[in-house]
Amino acid sequence: MRTDTGQIFRLEDYRPSDYLIPTTSLDFRLSPDRTRVIAELAIERRKGVAGDAPLVLDGDGLALKRLEIDGRAAAANAYEATPERLTISKPPKATRFRLTIETELGPATNLALMGLYRSNNVYCTQCEAEGFRRITYFLDRPDILSVYTVRIEADAKEAPLLLSNGNPRETGKLEGGRHYAVWHDPFPKPSYLFALVAGDLGRIGDTFVTASGRSVELGIYVEHGKEARATYAMDALKRSMRWDEEKFGREYDLEVFNIVAVSDFNMGAMENKGLNIFNDKYVLADSDTATDADFANIEAIIAHEYFHNWTGNRITCRDWFQLCLKEGLTVYRDHEFSADQRSRAVKRIAEVRTLKSHQFPEDQGPLAHPVRPRRYREINNFYTATVYEKGAEVVRMIHTILGAEIFRKGMDLYFERHDGEAATVEDFLKVFEDVSGSDLSQFALWYHQAGTPNLAITTSHDAKNSEFLVEIEQSVPPTPAESRKRLMHIPLAFALVGKNGGDIAYTGVEGATVENGVIHLRKRRHNIRFSGVPGRPVLSLNRGFSAPVTLSVEQRPEDQYFLARHDSDTFSRWQAFNTLLTDALVAAFRRIRGGKEPEFASDIGDLAGVFAADSTLEPAYRALALTLPGEADIAREIGANIDPDAIFTARELLARSIADTNVGRFGELYASLRNEGAFSPDAASAGRRALRNVLLDYLSLKPGDVTLAEGQFADATNMTDRATALAILAHRQPGSEPAKAALASFERRYASDPLVMDKWFQIQASVPGAATVEAVKALTRHPAFSMNNPNRVRSLIGTFSSANQTAFHRPDGAGYDFFVEAVLKADGDNPQLAARLATALRSWRSLEPGRQGKAREALLAIANAKDLSTDLRDIVERTLA
Repeated sequence: MRTDTGQIFRLEDYRPSDYLIPTTSLDFRLSPDRTRVIAELAIERRKGVAGDAPLVLDGDGLALKRLEIDGRAAAANAYEATPERLTISKPPKATRFRLTIETELGPATNLALMGLYRSNNVYCTQCEAEGFRRITYFLDRPDILSVYTVRIEADAKEAPLLLSNGNPRETGKLEGGRHYAVWHDPFPKPSYLFALVAGDLGRIGDTFVTASGRSVELGIYVEHGKEARATYAMDALKRSMRWDEEKFGREYDLEVFNIVAVSDFNMGAMENKGLNIFNDKYVLADSDTATDADFANIEAIIAHEYFHNWTGNRITCRDWFQLCLKEGLTVYRDHEFSADQRSRAVKRIAEVRTLKSHQFPEDQGPLAHPVRPRRYREINNFYTATVYEKGAEVVRMIHTILGAEIFRKGMDLYFERHDGEAATVEDFLKVFEDVSGSDLSQFALWYHQAGTPNLAITTSHDAKNSEFLVEIEQSVPPTPAESRKRLMHIPLAFALVGKNGGDIAYTGVEGATVENGVIHLRKRRHNIRFSGVPGRPVLSLNRGFSAPVTLSVEQRPEDQYFLARHDSDTFSRWQAFNTLLTDALVAAFRRIRGGKEPEFASDIGDLAGVFAADSTLEPAYRALALTLPGEADIAREIGANIDPDAIFTARELLARSIADTNVGRFGELYASLRNEGAFSPDAASAGRRALRNVLLDYLSLKPGDVTLAEGQFADATNMTDRATALAILAHRQPGSEPAKAALASFERRYASDPLVMDKWFQIQASVPGAATVEAVKALTRHPAFSMNNPNRVRSLIGTFSSANQTAFHRPDGAGYDFFVEAVLKADGDNPQLAARLATALRSWRSLEPGRQGKAREALLAIANAKDLSTDLRDIVERTLA
């Protein structure tokens, strides 16, 4: 099927390619405007394919300069070349033959940042998902695995550094001041994992000795002068390598491992075999320029890309429908790494907050899709929270269902059985069935079915018979193109909590399979009877967030307060308090919309004080507990007829109520947490800063009182404290002299540091209120702003549209008008960036009628614009459908 927006790809249409490419040799002769690429492809006809089957190679904007077949120039009537494909209608009848393809590229003018491009005088590639076809004609699909040998030639002064995948094999000097390097990757890989970097960069180096005693040379390449800011990334890399050996038995397999940090990059990072390319924001860090969140992100993303060496590279995905097979699995692995490196409880809460704020709205809106999509128009638009975050949760559920020992056996078998292959979700599930003897066919619906399941739960206690009854009904709401849902296998971790806060035992259970503290829900309704329970317990549900579901629980308010104070499961304790906060905010929203003053129970403020003062809890955990649900989280709970201004007001009023109740306690605790000694990015130190800064936010809520924030900004010795204080000044007193002075001071200090200036733009883009629309417009004219740098666009326009509900959704539509202009401008050069920006309006139907109408007009304005990219049109049309 073809439409005006491109081909629709369907999972059921997959079939193996008629041809394979066992080996690929590439020769790059680099030049900013005229780079020549000579590809030598060994073509092999797949067994059983007819000898007259045409060979069709993918291209994207290519110009063919030369084509040879088995060393001879191809006759003009033997092929057809267009910018999008190279078709050899009558290839040689031999089973194997050789193609020589020469193309010419202009890296300096490639603003889409896909294929080979040049940024800040550095040549760089990005080939996932389909960027390799912008370099040469190829079977650009994940199931074509080839062994690559790459020769790179460039001007020695312009590009003294020449890197590619695999191991270095040869270097040499050439006439005219040029030089070359040859790299060879012995492991077959798909074209999306190809990488090349050439330029003049600084380096830090180290070595890692593997479990088997091999020495691996490590290198991280950054802009000259920033080498010291890459030391934390190097430390994270070495810890990742050791952890993967210990936890999954995965040893690194090449002689070298290189990371390159670049400033213009569409993604966070890319796992190219042996040569990871990173957005520099996920490599560069020191106390003066990076926040604690930056350090944590660097650690996690360094680990994520390294872990891809086995879950993504050595075993890749058969087709792009299997994207979750590498991404969801690897996110699970990096989550486990971070949990082991930092705090498991804190990490789990952070993961769930991300899932609920990004993936749950995706599941509830027009862009909903299964973890493994069944169709797509533009694969770049499916690098989503559903594939990554929900995909990780599905892997976690397998671990919960089977247990740690069987899960590890399944992973070992997966690596053994599929090493060197392009695998599928079915392959992945089959190894766990084989090692456990379980039937995972119903569980597989988590991969195949979109939507967030809801569990409706009621309880009752029969004191006479010492029984506790739990009724659970599951439902999955309809999603686009999928109105009828099948029943899921949901592992629901739980406990019955007694009066003293401890888990109580029961003597028997009927109505469901219950194993190791997990109820296995497989039917629409379960009536579960726990016997041997003489006193009424409080039910603690979805402990550790064992399943990505929503809960509708008929539960007394005092039960939630009890769990928030006493639940032994740290996640569930946080969840209980967060539910109380959410319920209070939703109730306040409804009163505001009804013209009434909100009312907040004093118990909420008291409970906040209990969390703040509980020294048995980690400071980072307390900080998360005291952080109110975000405006988007509240909107998701309300569901329809959303007024962002009313949500903002409700949130501010609750925060002030909590602050008023605890002003003395919060002030004393804030002072006691003052930073002493040298900065350290370790989890404990970061946790203390996080708690102190949450308290500062509360203490700054008194009208006109930002004295503490001014003092912290002036005295800060690290970026976490400085940026937090600046945000409080800018948000609490926008346009005031203290805010303007702090913003100007910050800009003067960091004007030459792009990553820190991204924070400066981001803070201003997130200032609540109608006036921010004009402020953001003005910032697009700032000399430091560029539409060609994805980081800068995301920091300003992305923050404004996705994280500033009151300004973006301004009732008169001014925020949408600006947004339309920005998205269309981005689309002209970088369709991926434009498409990701456009997802900010995915929940437009949940807005109140006035805003809803203006949001729809904005989407139509984008849809009706001329020359839209496939990426952007796909997002907008699905959002409007």
